[in-house]
Amino acid sequence: MAATAHANGSESLMALLPNPWHLLLFLIGAIVMRGAGCTYNDLVDENIDMQVERTRSRPLPAGQVSRKQAWAFLMFQALVGLIVLLQFNRFTILLGIASLLVVAIYPFMKRFTNWPQLVLGLAFSWGALMGWAATFGSLDTPALLLYAGSILWVIGYDTIYAHQDKEDDALVGVRSTARLFGDKTKLWLYGLYGGALACFAGAFASAVVPMPALAGLLAAGAHMNRQIRSLDIDDPDQCLRLFKSNSVVGWLIFLGLVGGGLWVAVKPLF
Repeated sequence: MAATAHANGSESLMALLPNPWHLLLFLIGAIVMRGAGCTYNDLVDENIDMQVERTRSRPLPAGQVSRKQAWAFLMFQALVGLIVLLQFNRFTILLGIASLLVVAIYPFMKRFTNWPQLVLGLAFSWGALMGWAATFGSLDTPALLLYAGSILWVIGYDTIYAHQDKEDDALVGVRSTARLFGDKTKLWLYGLYGGALACFAGAFASAVVPMPALAGLLAAGAHMNRQIRSLDIDDPDQCLRLFKSNSVVGWLIFLGLVGGGLWVAVKPLF
């Protein structure tokens, strides 16, 4: 989105597509920092994970690794993430460091609020801000709308994920939007996913991205609707499959934006 907005008015193919170097950096950064976040979460939640059927086989509660080894692995991932972060401009570096505060508090939220998925959304969606900042060195309306939409999307799909553990969570005292929404989950998902799509569309409009990008957004909306219609909140295996299928939503939106840039580039040839 930042690439097509940055090249508004240009018909150069390279100007209308994301910077390959940035894509590589974000790929590596996303993998190691998501891994670091998960490692940190497992360290904080080790005692809880021991009491939940689905998570007691994780490396820490299962005794496959020690806490010392987990901390070493966390530091290694964070170091790689820092090296990646230092390749960007100063504003992006400071923005990336600021994200650590949200990451640090997330694992504790399930103990105090019914909305830990909201805090997860704040952390998981930070890349929407980083991508724009890496291109422009600032934050503008399109990035903020994309961030807001991603937060709503994360709350939705992680609610589906949390339905796997709702019975154990109730016994242990872990809070979640799955427990909060209960039988009204589908209604909430329509609101959350609908709000996400509206924010994404607003971001596209604000960034003046090529219209064909909306095709990816429409396809993503259709996929989200299928998730909700088929959801059985009492089927843990299906909840996990639907949760994982959200990677398709992300790819559809991304490929739609890339397709929009390609369309603008090749349009003069016809």
